[in-house]
Amino acid sequence: MKKLLIASALMCGVATQAVADIKVGILHSLSGTMAISETTLKDTMLMLIDQQNAKGGILGEKIVPVVVDPASNWPLFAEKARELLTVHKVDVLFGNWTSVSRKSVLPVVEELNGLLFYPVQYEGEESSKNVFYTGAAPNQQAVPATDYFLEELGVEKFALLGTDYVYPRTTNKILEQYLKDKGIAASDIFVNYTPFGHADWSKIVADVVALGAEGKKVGVISTINGDANVGFYKELAAAGVSADDIPVVAFSVGEEELSGLDTSNLVGHLAAWNYFQSAETPANAKFIKTWKAKMGDKRVTNDPMEAHYIGFNMWIEAVTKAGTTDVDKVRENMYGLTFPNLTGGIATMLPNHHLSKPVLIGEIKADGQFDIISKTAEVPGDAWTNFLPESKVLISDWKDLKCGMYNKETASCVQLKSIY
Repeated sequence: MKKLLIASALMCGVATQAVADIKVGILHSLSGTMAISETTLKDTMLMLIDQQNAKGGILGEKIVPVVVDPASNWPLFAEKARELLTVHKVDVLFGNWTSVSRKSVLPVVEELNGLLFYPVQYEGEESSKNVFYTGAAPNQQAVPATDYFLEELGVEKFALLGTDYVYPRTTNKILEQYLKDKGIAASDIFVNYTPFGHADWSKIVADVVALGAEGKKVGVISTINGDANVGFYKELAAAGVSADDIPVVAFSVGEEELSGLDTSNLVGHLAAWNYFQSAETPANAKFIKTWKAKMGDKRVTNDPMEAHYIGFNMWIEAVTKAGTTDVDKVRENMYGLTFPNLTGGIATMLPNHHLSKPVLIGEIKADGQFDIISKTAEVPGDAWTNFLPESKVLISDWKDLKCGMYNKETASCVQLKSIY
């Protein structure tokens, strides 16, 4: 066994030196624009590792976390992933938030045959044998939220507002086609993208309000990320627009983003996730109690934390069944694994490297928590959407077909990893 110097040890509160054979790489931004979201996921992984080590570790060894800081720098994610796999020789990676950072890491884990567990909702349209996608695919978040607007709220005109990068653009491409298939006219769909950190929302909000000039119900589907959300909701309030007037459903606003903010402008608006802290189950109560005991009473839980919780525990089980951390053998033992989620259901790992997950719609409350107003049964995650012609002919099956892009019409495996 080799001595391992753990990066960022002083900041992360772990030992500066340790001896172990089992090493878990933690690839989350601890500085930069994404630090507020990703630091919590680093802390989650350290808590989960501590819990497993208290049970005796795995395969007779303690687990050593190796923490690095990609600093919200997308190309640096690839460099840090390579460092974790080649210098520190970690057995698995847990990390990333934005899709652009994941796509930066993707060629590295494929080249080096690493294994990445990715815990955040994403746009789909990707399938790699080296990635397990434990966050939501579009059919587990974006599409059901759109159905809620159509069926429950009677929305007739849609504003698709997003930050200008791959996740919002691909998600909105799917939703725009889905809405057209549902009979919504192209003229009743307003699509707009803004850069990270966008602050001046007056013109965009005015355009959204103008959609309702004919008396049709307007709804906003938001893939706006980061602190730009603060200005957007403030501008809605300044324009006198309430959640009753124009409801907003967000895919990137959760408990962590609301923590410490003035939520007065957000009350009544919605978010779609697969977990909320307010879920009332014994498993969730235990998870929250453990988290707050370790991190302090002010710290909240959120959806990507649950994704890491499920993914880590499945990895532990797969390693135990395989009797090794060898990536190929662990992968083979992942398929069909089940693990209780925190909302009362059972997560199953599918051959397409996605989980089955329930879909929850939550209404923002004044305390920054969510009132769960809708919940589905477990929905199997879909790597390729059925709502785009170039994607609906594709399936991902790494268990039997050994292919992430199998074309059903040609009965052949496409070699490209992604068409976007």
